[in-house]
Amino acid sequence: MSRNSAIFLDRDGTINEEVGYLDRPERLRIIPAAFEAILLINQSGMKAVVVSNQSGVARGFFTQERVREINALIQNNLQQRGAFIDRFYFCPHHPTEGAALYKKACDCRKPQPGMLYQAARELEIDLARSYMIGDRYLDMETARRAGVRGVLVLTGCGRQEAKGEGLDRETADNRPEHIASDILEAVRWIMKDRK
Repeated sequence: MSRNSAIFLDRDGTINEEVGYLDRPERLRIIPAAFEAILLINQSGMKAVVVSNQSGVARGFFTQERVREINALIQNNLQQRGAFIDRFYFCPHHPTEGAALYKKACDCRKPQPGMLYQAARELEIDLARSYMIGDRYLDMETARRAGVRGVLVLTGCGRQEAKGEGLDRETADNRPEHIASDILEAVRWIMKDRK
């Protein structure tokens, strides 16, 4: 059976501008390069899969329905440009903060690879032939744990992370395969790397 390859995408700071907790649709600003980048993924035959920590749900800043609403808005904006996301996944949990229902250590909160494993099962993805793009070393550690190649982008938190000024520091466990200025440059690098 032929299995799919995928590019897993962090959402906030990678596809859309980082605004802290994206709690209202009117705060959504898609990074212009994301339109062409995701269209390139679609045209390549790879799956475009969003995997996003959304602890704002656990913290009571917004609901799971609001996350889905914003994801639908992203999808609508992409579709108007001929691009699309194959599937959105998000983790609403936090290990130490928030409401009891969501306050737990889980296998879906990055850097745990649960969302990637779920996508691999549901979309028949070969993780060994797949990639992840994100703006945090946390995303790169997720990629490594799942056995996919990680590309760090310098949008969102990426520039601070790469300078050692972000929340995370580079280690052997989260070192990216490549660093790109934005999602479009990252996807172009992946397309060359696949050959």
